[in-house]
Amino acid sequence: MSFGFGGCFSSISSISTTTTRFVPICYRWFGSFNLNCNKTLITRLSLSDWTSSSSSSFASMSTTSTTTTASSPTERSVVESPKPKQQPWLIVGLGNPGKKYQSTRHNVGFEMVDAIAEAEGISISSVSFKALLGKGFIGDVPVMLAKPQTFMNASGESVGAIVSYYKIPLKQVLVIFDDLDLPFAKLRLLPKGGHGGHNGMRSVIDHFKGNRDFPRLRIGIGRPPGKMDSINYVLRPFSKQEREELNFTFQDGLEAVRILLLEGFNKSATFVNSAKPLEQLG
Repeated sequence: MSFGFGGCFSSISSISTTTTRFVPICYRWFGSFNLNCNKTLITRLSLSDWTSSSSSSFASMSTTSTTTTASSPTERSVVESPKPKQQPWLIVGLGNPGKKYQSTRHNVGFEMVDAIAEAEGISISSVSFKALLGKGFIGDVPVMLAKPQTFMNASGESVGAIVSYYKIPLKQVLVIFDDLDLPFAKLRLLPKGGHGGHNGMRSVIDHFKGNRDFPRLRIGIGRPPGKMDSINYVLRPFSKQEREELNFTFQDGLEAVRILLLEGFNKSATFVNSAKPLEQLG
């Protein structure tokens, strides 16, 4: 499956906005928040807080506190150890830019990242490294959301540059993409693997110098009907019924990402890969 797409976007200055809003959260415990449908006050970081010249921008978000006790003259000052630096996660959705490709099967990676951004209150509004970027937190874990704007077949140009600049370990790079070989709306989370004929993943692996040891979340789009060409199929929009099914898939994908970041890969993989097919849930 190969496309003749090409192109890139020049960087534009990011819009720095700071907003405070109440967000209803109806999910599980995560980070320091009690998630039982209470409204939690969340202050969104301005994008300028994330544009330092190195990955130390993430370290600045941790705090070091010093506590001195004076309950007894013989007691010594107690200095709390600084919190360990939290490594950021990079969550990448693969797709093609432009209205022509919106809501097509090949762009479910973009749509999954948009669903995460909306649920977590992260604005994807800056353009850098040939990608739309958003930076924020899931629980207390710093994350970057990216939608490469290079067109699918050159996705690695963007992803590789982001990983290199922020020095993100590959074990904390999650790539989300469409998969013809999975039944429609089925999710599969794997710790590593090849590109499986997907040109976007092929490009990412190439720009990781052949390293395949990074997690990926595959979203099934099914095989084309009859003798339809695969290229034409992946560029087709979803039907109304397919869209309704896919919305449930995005909810599961969101929960999977939260578990991955806050509880680890194994628990997330168990949640995703043991999920029952939609037809068994009715």
